[in-house]
Amino acid sequence: MRLTHRDPVPENLRGAIVALGNFDGFHLGHQRVVAEAVEWARAEGRPAIVATFDPHPVRHFAPHVPPFRLTGLDQREELFTAAGADAVLVFTFDDALAATTAESFVADLLGAHLGAAGVVTGEDFTFGQGRSGNVQVLRDVGAAHGIAARAVGPVADGGLTVSSSRIRDALKAGECEAAAELLTRPFTVRGTVIHGDKRGREMGFPTANMELGGYLRPRFGIYAVTARVLSTGQRLQGAANVGVRPTFDPPKELLEPFFFDFAGDLYGEQLDIEFRHFLRPEQRFDGMEALKVQMEADCERARKLLGAPAK
Repeated sequence: MRLTHRDPVPENLRGAIVALGNFDGFHLGHQRVVAEAVEWARAEGRPAIVATFDPHPVRHFAPHVPPFRLTGLDQREELFTAAGADAVLVFTFDDALAATTAESFVADLLGAHLGAAGVVTGEDFTFGQGRSGNVQVLRDVGAAHGIAARAVGPVADGGLTVSSSRIRDALKAGECEAAAELLTRPFTVRGTVIHGDKRGREMGFPTANMELGGYLRPRFGIYAVTARVLSTGQRLQGAANVGVRPTFDPPKELLEPFFFDFAGDLYGEQLDIEFRHFLRPEQRFDGMEALKVQMEADCERARKLLGAPAK
């Protein structure tokens, strides 16, 4: 179940233990916070709710910044549910929420409206107008309203703290294996297949064109990818270009996966594209033939990396 902070809260969800955070990417550190909330809820026979913010507060305060999301809201809901959440609460971040004081956030939203019995956050989580709320405010104000609070410390990997920023930096560098280790799964873009200009089809490489929307732009180039068709669960393997297609004019930003040994119609389908291995940067070719030769080499390498049958 998914509800927003303005929806009536069903009676069976009152008295919940709430994991509270942005949770973009739902990486190892986020998973620890949610696991603490779920274990606490189960121990006391309470429901477990994971609360996230959408749009991300950064998008509200700085709409000019480039896209940076690691996960869409639907993806987060699926991940939270798989981690044991009984419901997902979305704090819809707008002017009204931005102007809510930290004290009111705890007393009115978490307390009176949601009826939370406990809240779990990361140690560095901030909230409320001017980011004036922190774990100590949560404990102090919460105690006056019957809300217990716990904080989970940072999780380290390779001696460094796991963070969404670290994952974004890895993806911008084309290091999708490093990002996958911190996420515990590949970076995945979910999108709907749209009609393109059919240039790939003309070269024998029909692609499933998708827009990147609010997702972080990983390093532009060619990747070995796997995919899932959401409507059927079908799994696919392929090679994908992400970038502006410098060989063609005018440049147009797209994610263009080509799937091996596939001949179906994917237009209008929602796909999850999982970035497995970076092959090479985007480059401009002198003509279609040179590009086709390179694409054949890219696909052969991607097949080997993915363990796909040889062509």
